[in-house]
Amino acid sequence: MRLSIEFYMVKHSEVNLRSSRRSHWLDITAQIRKSVASSGIKNGICLISSLHTTAGLTINENADPDVQNDFFNKINSVFPQDSTFAHREGNSDSHIKASLVGLSVQLPVVNCDVQLGIWQSIYFCEFDGPRDRTVNVTILGECE
Repeated sequence: MRLSIEFYMVKHSEVNLRSSRRSHWLDITAQIRKSVASSGIKNGICLISSLHTTAGLTINENADPDVQNDFFNKINSVFPQDSTFAHREGNSDSHIKASLVGLSVQLPVVNCDVQLGIWQSIYFCEFDGPRDRTVNVTILGECE
């Protein structure tokens, strides 16, 4: 009889960012891949979370910058910065955008790397910059 023992673990890390515009996509794919590669987890799942109420995360096309421009042109036209909002900070539109986009994404980890399609990247979506930001990375799975 052959006995198989698998070891599972959870690793946490953070990615620190600085946005440079009020509305801004930051490609964080390389930082996430580095976190996963150094985690010691071979196969599992990676949960990436924004720690902010005016920023979100998405996975989208990385080949054509017009996708980013179209995204922000449309979302800003639907939810413009508006002085009639009751929230005193003047960033209610940013809170709405972050809630709609979502604060997290999940990706499978296979052979120590997140699995993305050929045209996909992981983007931090800034809606109230420029600001210093933090993204939490949690990786769960089997050890190498």
